Amino acid sequence: MNAKTAAFALGIILIIAGVLGYIPNPVVGPTGIFVTNNLHNLVHIISGIFLLIGVYTALTPSMALKILGVVYAIVAILGFVMMHGGDGVMFGIAMNRLDHWLHVVLAVVILAAGFGLPTVARPATA
Repeated sequence: MNAKTAAFALGIILIIAGVLGYIPNPVVGPTGIFVTNNLHNLVHIISGIFLLIGVYTALTPSMALKILGVVYAIVAILGFVMMHGGDGVMFGIAMNRLDHWLHVVLAVVILAAGFGLPTVARPATA
C-alpha cells in the first residue's frame, strides 16, 4: 500500500461516514453510537474531500494525510481536555466519549499512513 491508496480509501470512508450521519441508523447520527450533528457530518465530508484533493492535485497524498492527521490529533486532544472526555458540543460539533477515542484512532492511522507509507507504489521485485 502507498500513501495515494491510503488517502483515497480514507477519503471515501470519511465521506461515507459523513453521509451516513444524515441517514437514520444506529451507528452515526444524533442518536447513534457515534454522536454527530450537521456540522460534524460536514466535517467528515470535507475531511474526505480534502484527502481526495491530495490524491488528484498537486497537494501530495502524503502531505494531505499529514495535515489531516495533525488536525484529528488536535481535535482528539481538545475533545478530552475541553469536554473532560465526556459528551457534549465542542465548537458546535456534537460528540461523545466514543468520538474522542475514534479521533485518537483516526489521528494515529492517518499520521502513520502519511509518515510511514511511500508516496508512490514501489515496483515489484522478483
